[in-house]
Amino acid sequence: MNHFSCFLCLADSGDYRLRRKEKYDIEKELREWFRGAGRIVVVGVGNPIRMDDFVGVRIVQDLKGKVDARVMLIEAETVPENHMQEIIDFKPTHILIIDAAIMGSKAGAVRLVKHEKLTNFAAFSTHALPLRLFCEYATDTAKARIRLLLIQPTLADFGEGLSPKVEETGKHVAALLLGLLTARSAD
Repeated sequence: MNHFSCFLCLADSGDYRLRRKEKYDIEKELREWFRGAGRIVVVGVGNPIRMDDFVGVRIVQDLKGKVDARVMLIEAETVPENHMQEIIDFKPTHILIIDAAIMGSKAGAVRLVKHEKLTNFAAFSTHALPLRLFCEYATDTAKARIRLLLIQPTLADFGEGLSPKVEETGKHVAALLLGLLTARSAD
């Protein structure tokens, strides 16, 4: 059995599971969520030695040096709470947390979700603080809008490197975010 360093499940997964005839448009969801954003923090979460769990950090690494000063990129790995003061001092309007999560979807599936929809199973987590608590604290202290960009992993065994499907998804998400953040910068 695979153990995920960030074992997240949706509290009401029925809200986010795709019905057979529906197509989930992550670009549309992100574009709408970024609308009106001033300063944005993008936090990559994941364990570098648990394969696909590292996808959030990999996406942030892919964005480094390509976004303007109104976007803060954080490679939080398994301790996003260690960056809380840095996030608060930046005064963001939006905080996007990218992480691997078990959603009952196909490998590489991507969803933008509210943190209230998560259930954390701390017994399977290496996060020092459950992500839901981190999000609640960040909402209260930073007064920012928060969403989680979750990616369904294939593998989270000990090891390095992403599975081919999750690597492909990570590159797609990084390119999508870069396009949205660059278009926003042109405004």
